[in-house]
Amino acid sequence: MSSGSIAQIILDAIWFVLPAYVANGGAMLTGGGPALDGGRFFLDGRRILGDGVTVRGTVGGIVAGAVTGGVQGLIGSDPENGLVLGLLMGAGAMIGDSAGSFLKRRLGLARGRPAPGLDQLGFLIAAIALASLLVSVPTMWFIVLIVLTPTIHLFTNFLAYRIGIKEVWY
Repeated sequence: MSSGSIAQIILDAIWFVLPAYVANGGAMLTGGGPALDGGRFFLDGRRILGDGVTVRGTVGGIVAGAVTGGVQGLIGSDPENGLVLGLLMGAGAMIGDSAGSFLKRRLGLARGRPAPGLDQLGFLIAAIALASLLVSVPTMWFIVLIVLTPTIHLFTNFLAYRIGIKEVWY
């Protein structure tokens, strides 16, 4: 495999997953307001998701993913499939992020505390799982994204921290 083809695989994989990435960031930018779990507690006495997973952020993330997919579809002359794929990836990203928050609460981790791997990959894996209901995801793309996403996630979080959008760098 030539380096050009590796670069193309990386670009194709990132282009494919862009709705999930945008959904993840969109949730942070649009978040706030009532918690998705309504302040309820799980059987273990801990919050189900916590205050960090909000209705507004979840809806904002899903919409951001759908819009991104729709724009990608327009660029690729397939707006309907782009919109549906973006919606699936946005919803998957929010499901994965919520599942990560659920697990963090079970582990006793406070809101905003890091959970390496879970924080960077939960949204990605769920987004790809839902996307795979509509399209076949090449194994190489999945591998590339599992390797690159933690670095991309940390970099974008650090930028968000530096410009004052996030309270922590991770």
